[in-house]
Amino acid sequence: MEKLEILKYPDERLKRKSIEVVDFGKEFKKFVEKLTYTMYNSPGGVGIAAPQVNNPIRTIIVDTSKSTHKTNKVSHGLMVLSNPKIVHAEGEIIFREGCMSVPDYTGNVKRFYYIKVEAQDINGNLITFDTEGFEAVVIQHEIDHLEGKVFIEKVVSPKDIFRRKVYKE
Repeated sequence: MEKLEILKYPDERLKRKSIEVVDFGKEFKKFVEKLTYTMYNSPGGVGIAAPQVNNPIRTIIVDTSKSTHKTNKVSHGLMVLSNPKIVHAEGEIIFREGCMSVPDYTGNVKRFYYIKVEAQDINGNLITFDTEGFEAVVIQHEIDHLEGKVFIEKVVSPKDIFRRKVYKE
C-alpha cells in the first residue's frame, strides 16, 4: 500500500473546515485503512487527520500506545474517530508538539490535560471516552486540523517555535 500525500503548511487546503462524516460504508473504510497506513509509516506519527491528506471530512486517527512520553498514562490504542467533539475539559498542559504537515518545526502549545470526547467509531456508532496527558494532547491537535488550524498558529509565543530534529523515513 502506498502512503497518501500529506499536505504541507502553508497549503491553503489545510485551512478548510471539514465536513461531517455521514457515510461509513466501504469507501470510507478503505480511506481509513490508507490513512492509518500513512500515519504508521510517517516519522513520529501518533495521529493524523483526514484534511492533512486533502480529504475534508471530520475523521482523525490516533494511536499513542507505543509512545514513551512521561504523560502517556492513558492510551486507548488505535482509535478511528469521526465527528469528534470535546464535551468536557479540565486542567492544562504546555506541550511541545510536532506535525506531519509542519515537518520542520515543533512548538509549545497550551492544551487541556484531561478531556471527555464524543465521536463515532469506524462503523458510525457513538462512543464516549475520557483521556488525559499525551493522548488528550494528540486528540486536541488532530481536532484542530478538522477546524482548519495547525499547531504553529496556537503556540504560546513566537519564541516557542523550534527547528525540528531530522527523522529518517
